[in-house]
Amino acid sequence: MSTYPHTLAKPQQIRSALSIYRVLATVAGIALFVLILEMVMKYVFKQTNVLTEYWSPIHGVIYMAYAASVANLGLKSAWGVVRIVKNLLAGFVPVVPWIAERRNTVATEALLSRAYAVGGPDRA
Repeated sequence: MSTYPHTLAKPQQIRSALSIYRVLATVAGIALFVLILEMVMKYVFKQTNVLTEYWSPIHGVIYMAYAASVANLGLKSAWGVVRIVKNLLAGFVPVVPWIAERRNTVATEALLSRAYAVGGPDRA
C-alpha cells in the first residue's frame, strides 16, 4: 500500500504543469516590463506607435495564460487557495514572477522527490 497523497496528480502531470508554468512565468515577467515601457511611452512621452496601440491586450492574453498555468500547477500540486492567489498576484509586480517561479520550482521538485521516495504512482 502506497503512502502517496491521493490529492496530488501523478508526478508526470505535475512535472509537465511545472514546465509550462516556468515558461509562462518568465514570459509574463518580460511582458510586464514591456507593458511598463509601453505605458511610459504612451502616457509620459505621449507617443503613439504599434507598441502603445497593441501591447496592452497582448499582455492581457499572456497574463491569462500565466494565470491558467498557476492554477494548473497549484491544483495538481495540491496548493491551498491562498498560495494560488499569492502566485496570481505575483504577476502584477515586476521581478516577482521570477522570484515566485524559482521558489515554486524548488518546492515542486522537493514534492516530486518525496513522491518518488515513497513509491508514488507512475514512479518511472
